[in-house]
Amino acid sequence: MLHGGDIYTDGILKGKNLLDYSSNINPLGTPKGFSENIGEALKNVVRYPDIKYRELIDNIKNYIGVKNVEYILGNGAAEIIDLSISCFQSIIIVVPSFVEYEINAKKWNCKIEYSYLSRNMEFDYNDIMNKLKNVEAVIIGNPNNPNGGTIDKDKFQEILDFCEENEKTIIIDEAFIEFVGEKEHGFAKYTNKYKCLFIIRAITKFFAMPGVRFGYGITKNSKLATSIKEKQNPWNINCFAELAVKYSFSDERYIKKSLLWIEEERRFLFHELCEVNCFEMVFPTNANFILCKLKDIDEDELYAFCLKKEIIIRKASNFRGLNKGFIRLAIKDRESNERLIKVLKSYS
Repeated sequence: MLHGGDIYTDGILKGKNLLDYSSNINPLGTPKGFSENIGEALKNVVRYPDIKYRELIDNIKNYIGVKNVEYILGNGAAEIIDLSISCFQSIIIVVPSFVEYEINAKKWNCKIEYSYLSRNMEFDYNDIMNKLKNVEAVIIGNPNNPNGGTIDKDKFQEILDFCEENEKTIIIDEAFIEFVGEKEHGFAKYTNKYKCLFIIRAITKFFAMPGVRFGYGITKNSKLATSIKEKQNPWNINCFAELAVKYSFSDERYIKKSLLWIEEERRFLFHELCEVNCFEMVFPTNANFILCKLKDIDEDELYAFCLKKEIIIRKASNFRGLNKGFIRLAIKDRESNERLIKVLKSYS
């Protein structure tokens, strides 16, 4: 599977309820504000949405806190990633990373340069800087998937300044940024100063709504924003996505509870995984998933073993730069995490 375990073939279609550790979704579920007010969206299904999405954009502005920039709305972050990449003839992809970056770049016939993470899964800022001279743009995850590392802003400053001065574009995928907890790790507020930035976010992961399909881009580059919008169909956002943003972004109780959960469970699961014998290395993370390097076993063997225990893990060999010696695990609730640890330790 390209994006994780196949819960349908291996589970749902066989009547099994598998515990899916390949899916990085907030285990607290959908915010109550959305579910309790869903009738509001049902009333709106009989009419077209506002083609300019004015209320929706205002709700995003209030959440992000950045006003004088362009907001591009998409059917999930995937649409925004795809269309932003389509605007360039050449691009650096920092890898390993979300596989759609490369798929989209090849679809649009982009010339691709790869900048690989170090053995410790850290960004190689010097390598990115050196390769920027030969391309129009770079795309990088913050936090990066599959390792959960965040950008060091001090080390990234030279890249920011160079791109701003030389009309290069930096696409930063921040689909998991809310899980970091500390707002200073994000780059949304930098868009007021840096025209070279294009930030991508979504409600998929943190607000647990992959089925709603809503993502958005933030940039001060009006030319880039226009290029993307010209490739979109009108009314690409439905009334349920509008409602999801309205009530989720303002649900401070849900946000606070989620941050308390991820801080506690990230610490717990990381510590426990470090005690698993079949893991050679567990990489530190700022996201809601953990990358693990295997020892004396490959991803297929461990996947099969966990599947027998009705748990699905994420094989990582289809991330460029990784091989069958890596897996990725989501961070879930304590009961699920304890079940996972018990299964992994029973193998080792």
